[in-house]
Amino acid sequence: MLTNERMYQAILDKDPSFEGQFITAVKTTGIFCRPTCTARKPKAENVEFLPSTAEAMRRGYRPCKVCHPLEAKGETPEPIKALLQQLQNDPSTKIKDWDLVQLGLEPSQVRRWFLKNHGITFHAWQRMFRLNTAFTKIRNGEMVTAAAYDAGYESLSGFGDSFRSVFGVSPSDSKNKQVIHISRLETPLGSMFACATEQGICLLEFTDRKMLETELKWLSKHLNANIVQGTNPHFDPLQRELNEYFDGKRKVFTVPLFMPGTDFQRSVWKMLTTIPFGSTRSYKAQSIKLEKPEAIRAVANANGMNRISILVPCHRVIGEDGQLTGYGGGLHRKQWLLDHEQKHQEKNPR
Repeated sequence: MLTNERMYQAILDKDPSFEGQFITAVKTTGIFCRPTCTARKPKAENVEFLPSTAEAMRRGYRPCKVCHPLEAKGETPEPIKALLQQLQNDPSTKIKDWDLVQLGLEPSQVRRWFLKNHGITFHAWQRMFRLNTAFTKIRNGEMVTAAAYDAGYESLSGFGDSFRSVFGVSPSDSKNKQVIHISRLETPLGSMFACATEQGICLLEFTDRKMLETELKWLSKHLNANIVQGTNPHFDPLQRELNEYFDGKRKVFTVPLFMPGTDFQRSVWKMLTTIPFGSTRSYKAQSIKLEKPEAIRAVANANGMNRISILVPCHRVIGEDGQLTGYGGGLHRKQWLLDHEQKHQEKNPR
């Protein structure tokens, strides 16, 4: 349960995993903030915790000018969208700081946005995007020379060195190499990493999950692939469907999934997707549906190995006694997801 003590500690820690779970309202200033607000923290006795920004405004509080709690967290600003579209239209484009200034953008602000949302600078993101574009063309049968020049490289040796540093092989040897694209998403429950191949989404995890590094290494080794920052056609529908889910407007996901694993693991993960929105199921019930009533522990282990949170809803599996059990994203997130689904299931039972 989210006690006042736990929520107060969360704002002291500026813990992003509590984003969307509560709003901090400060009685002495009349201002409300996100849990991650960087402004000076009020005394505990001067704070009340509210469920939403709407409730805070109903009580007369004003939004903080530091953390902007009314803005959609993680939403890509329109100027950044325009930059990304320009690169999408012509991957050979090289946008320098001078070009950003001519577009009315402050280079340091663009740099900070890309570091926060992608973990690399804008200029590094551009280089990665050009290499990804060239990699895709080579895999589709285009000549290395043409792919390099189309991506804006004037030197084949420079292209080869850059390509090898990212993908671990030369351009000519890359046809059997795969790439897993990774991107950072913002949700009401905190930041998440999404990974995707050509087949579909292969990972969706909260950035603070303890097993995240192990999962990424397994995917890289199992698929003989490099994990690199970049765009993927599955990321936009994923973000759109997640937004609809958190807004209470989506109960079923349609974005393609790619779930490598053992036959047994895949059967467990597929079974997870049959648990209806707003419902729960025990590990025992899962094992019975799989016609393996004696394999409760194995089913639980397979659930724990699920790498695609929310879309493959392992949060809907609970103990036989109705108690919450382990969840890689944290039990507080599991409780939030179940409460969220129950609330919207009651509003829209069909």
